Amino acid sequence: MLNRYPLWKNIVVIVVTVLGILLALPNLYGEDPAVQVSENNAQLTGTATTQVEQALHAAKLPYKSAAIRDNRLLVRFSNTNIQLRALGVVKKALGSHYSVALNLAPRTPKWMRDIGLRPMAKGLDLQGGVHFQLLVDLNAAVKTKLQREMTDIRSAMRDKLIRYEDVSLSGDAIHITLRTPQDVSEAKKLLGTQYPEMAVTAGSRPNTLVTRPSPQDLQQLRQYAVEQNITTLRNRVNELGVAEPVVQQQGSNSIVVELPGVQDTARAKEILGATATLEFRLVDYTNNAYTAQQTGHIPLDDQLFKDKQGNPVLLKRDVIVSGDQLVDAVSGYDQQSGTPDVNVTLDSAGAAKMGRITRENLDKPMAVLYIETKTEKTKVNGQTVVAHKKVYTVINVATIRGIFSKRFQISGLAQDEAQNLALLLRAGSLAAPMDIVEQRTVGPSLGQENIKQGFYAALLGFILVVVFIAMYYKTFGVIADLAVFMNLVITVALLSLIQATLTLPGIAGIVLTLGMGVDANVLINEHIREEVRGGNTPQAAIHAGYQRAFATIVDAHVTTLTAAVMLFLFGAGPVKGFAVTLSLGILTSLFTAIMGTRSIVNWVYGGRNLKRLPV
Repeated sequence: MLNRYPLWKNIVVIVVTVLGILLALPNLYGEDPAVQVSENNAQLTGTATTQVEQALHAAKLPYKSAAIRDNRLLVRFSNTNIQLRALGVVKKALGSHYSVALNLAPRTPKWMRDIGLRPMAKGLDLQGGVHFQLLVDLNAAVKTKLQREMTDIRSAMRDKLIRYEDVSLSGDAIHITLRTPQDVSEAKKLLGTQYPEMAVTAGSRPNTLVTRPSPQDLQQLRQYAVEQNITTLRNRVNELGVAEPVVQQQGSNSIVVELPGVQDTARAKEILGATATLEFRLVDYTNNAYTAQQTGHIPLDDQLFKDKQGNPVLLKRDVIVSGDQLVDAVSGYDQQSGTPDVNVTLDSAGAAKMGRITRENLDKPMAVLYIETKTEKTKVNGQTVVAHKKVYTVINVATIRGIFSKRFQISGLAQDEAQNLALLLRAGSLAAPMDIVEQRTVGPSLGQENIKQGFYAALLGFILVVVFIAMYYKTFGVIADLAVFMNLVITVALLSLIQATLTLPGIAGIVLTLGMGVDANVLINEHIREEVRGGNTPQAAIHAGYQRAFATIVDAHVTTLTAAVMLFLFGAGPVKGFAVTLSLGILTSLFTAIMGTRSIVNWVYGGRNLKRLPV
């Protein structure tokens, strides 16, 4: 029979509609400004809640609730002014063992949270925060890698008793000067065995070798540096306690970081851009560091550094353990002296080497070398030239009194130094230094204004379309309006389901798909009108109208979907947000315009003996 859906199609429409409404519901409840608290590397307890509540009461700052969820304490407030004041109060009350950050906490009812329903995440332009674009210095990454290779080559040649005079770095090549032709032959054999991926050639001077990585290895190294920096930045953002952050690559050497809800720009900038790491080395106590500094004669196996007071310290070139072998670091206080320290945990390889070195060097001094890359900007011929300079500081020298390996302490730090060092070590070190080339801050009030304006624009457009369609197409217009409304609901439901981040361009994508949904329904209703005017019966007109419009609607939607997919694949940032909402909206528009409206029309008019159609 014409205009009758089989049972399974009606069930599909009903199930999709109900699920869409259910998934979209959490977005109706809004959000509370909140302060989020988490304990570094530990399970949060009720003690923190008590401390926070007492501090807020003492500061006379009213709050709506304070509850622990997912090992994070969320303290909700009625407005952002109280939230910002409470941030400083909570930080002061809890101290350095806790990460305290701004957040926006959804007001979703508990029963919805229990079944996994969550609202859409909002982007930076809708809830405020900071945006950074960082440029990765890929040449510095290559240089750092080659410097490590150079140190390893020195150690390998000493182990094999190959005599050399100098190992130096020039550009992307390591130059090795050896004593005799026999040493050259042995060194070439060693490099071919231990570093087969590097090309080895004879140098321009006698008894010299030049080794350099292949272009493919250099490209992989640069890509690895960007990926490692992205991973490290994500870890650091997690340490800051930011909800729904965005850390993604843009181009070959650029990274975009968006921190919604964050207003402490200086702190975020400091943590994201820091490039500190550590090296543990033995101290050369047999030679005088002051003499080496004055004469410039530094032993071949040593390097000269300075401590925090500016005193010279001679350290062995060989690194016992470096920062990338640390798996955990927590700031605290020494139980005996009460001074700040950092409790360090090494991985298995680092622990084994540390245990062996401390066993072999009891009662000898060991130093902790702090390495920080600083950015210097100078003007040359009117253009800004950026240079990265490594600053080395010996922050601690202690005598090895016992054998230790996996866990130990670093002391001799100020409190803020210990906190920052622990955070950076936990998050991992950057593979290459970065420059912040763009920085934007969006205030929470501006974000709320964007939401309000976007909402009013979409609502006004929707109301005007609904009224016009209902008046022009009568009952069929009302059905079209229902389809457009369900198109909006299901699109929001899908965005909530996949936890896509909604931005202003995303709202534009939703509005565009609503327009496409209206256009599809206009095509169907106009074809039905033509069939009625052509003398067809009402039932035949409905059937033919949907059949004739189907190909045009699918063609238009698939063409737009293809463009949206291309935008998603090759776009970045706001373009991707627009592409996601546009793609989902096109799919829901197809469903509601073709299957949704047909189901309602079949239910209302199917199987009836009609004389005329209200269209």
